[in-house]
Amino acid sequence: MTFLYLLSCLLLVFLSSTQASREYHEQLVLQPLVPASLLASFNFRSNASSSSFDQHHFGHFPRSLGQILQHTNTKELHLRFSTGRWDAESWGSRPWDGTKEGGTGVEIWAWVEAETEHEAFSRWITLNNALSGLFCASMNFIDSTRTTRPVMTFEPMGDHNSSQSLHLLHGSLPREVVCTENLTPFLKLLPCKGKAGIGSLFDGHKLFDATWQTMSIDVRPVCPEGGSECHMEMEQTVDMVVDIERSKRPRDDPIPRPLPMGGLVCDETKQYSREDACYPLDLSEGQQWSFITIFGRVMKGTCQIATSGTPAEPAIFVKSRNDLEVWTTPGATEIKHPEGFSRSIAVPDKKDFEVVVPVQDRNRSHPISTPPLFVERSITGHGQERGGVRALLRNPSSTSAVEFVYFEALPWFMKPYLHTLKVQINGKKVNSRDLIKAMYYRPGLDRSRGSQLELHMTVPAASTVTLTYDFEKAILRYTEYPPDANRGRDVASAVIRIVSSGQGDQRSSYLRTTPLMLPLSTPDFSMPYNVIILTSTVIALAFGTIFNMLVRRFVGADEIVDEGLKGKIRQVVQRIKSKLQKGDIEKKTQ
Repeated sequence: MTFLYLLSCLLLVFLSSTQASREYHEQLVLQPLVPASLLASFNFRSNASSSSFDQHHFGHFPRSLGQILQHTNTKELHLRFSTGRWDAESWGSRPWDGTKEGGTGVEIWAWVEAETEHEAFSRWITLNNALSGLFCASMNFIDSTRTTRPVMTFEPMGDHNSSQSLHLLHGSLPREVVCTENLTPFLKLLPCKGKAGIGSLFDGHKLFDATWQTMSIDVRPVCPEGGSECHMEMEQTVDMVVDIERSKRPRDDPIPRPLPMGGLVCDETKQYSREDACYPLDLSEGQQWSFITIFGRVMKGTCQIATSGTPAEPAIFVKSRNDLEVWTTPGATEIKHPEGFSRSIAVPDKKDFEVVVPVQDRNRSHPISTPPLFVERSITGHGQERGGVRALLRNPSSTSAVEFVYFEALPWFMKPYLHTLKVQINGKKVNSRDLIKAMYYRPGLDRSRGSQLELHMTVPAASTVTLTYDFEKAILRYTEYPPDANRGRDVASAVIRIVSSGQGDQRSSYLRTTPLMLPLSTPDFSMPYNVIILTSTVIALAFGTIFNMLVRRFVGADEIVDEGLKGKIRQVVQRIKSKLQKGDIEKKTQ
């Protein structure tokens, strides 16, 4: 009995530890934005214990991704697929403080364990090639010219051993187009494959029709403080801003059409309001929305292996005033939070679930937080030889300064002049040393690596800092131009890491600018065609003439023997002519 009791206890401990190492969570946060948009944040988190991960027992952790990380000795991975632009002026701070956001296109950075930098770069290339095939993306084009090694911008989010020799590498493809080919393998990494739970709300047409959208994958080791076993955690996030009015258009007729006169709602407070004159009201704000109108489908129950979805850990959060009524499918449990601007909903199992939010005015919506910094970046100058970059960084706070790190990865054909770096505050030139605390610059090499610039700066309260520098454009070979050469070349987004915003929160937040379009001098691509055609014509004429002279055999006309009726007639005619000629000669001699 004692042996059986001990065996059962050990079995229970093993099962509890295995269950704890195989947790899977998912949640959806819905937040209305102005004027008529909705932010939907999907979050999926799964893990596997470090011991089982090393023994290839992945549990809820996707095996396809785990084997790639083990083969390349990647200890921490961050992958981003992004499209669109976040409107900070209207929508406020970014979700997740920008930690789940990436630049337009594809952005990836990872910590790779290796003895030397050369070995780390070799494993980095292998990692990109494997992820390129897994996610149907063009990450295999991230070579040495698109790879940088940031020093101050990124920090590891996982718990790593100090004895490990980790190398940070970063790469981006600003021209990559994110589409459903990337969404399908993203969903296959989920335990329920998007067939149940909040993952069943994904529709490629609705997701990529959003105003702004980003997909992220974060893999990191996590060691709890209680001394329990460490585990590998993978977090998948999808954030999208949907235009409510546009999402309601039918898929078979998506073209917006003006309303007839009878369908307009007029503002009767205007002085000129009468039967034949109407000033239409803007009814786009506070529209009614539901899962059907936003995502095109309802939620297919809950994922059975997920630990979320219960009243203790709800799966859906709606950020709206508590006095606003939200309609849900019967059987759901709704909990309103004390702050008065959010509520959580526990979804019933094995049942289609729907959420309907009625019309609400702007004053009753969730308050929008102001971001710690507003950033704009653009290209200045004219001509095909030189140009400049200007970055505007505005601090909206009137009491505290903002400390941040500004990071730019420039292509090799964009050569900056570091001595032209200038800093202005509110339009007045100041000494750059007053604001720039530290600088790291790695010059680029032609066709080998790009330039890297990192600045540790401070923006005073209620001030706008203008950062400018000049650069020179390199001349490319005609084989290095893309098919649409006249469009220009894309420059990756700048990354801003907020180190301290003076608001008491010491966690780092991130911002991304929009990518730049760099026009380059393009040659006349029709000239090679013209040269080829002209050269081919001359060679054909010369070769044909010489070949005919060498091969053709020349004979006299009288040597030709022609058989047949025509030949006989020709011989008779020649005999008659010869006799006549002889007769004429004899008469002349007489």
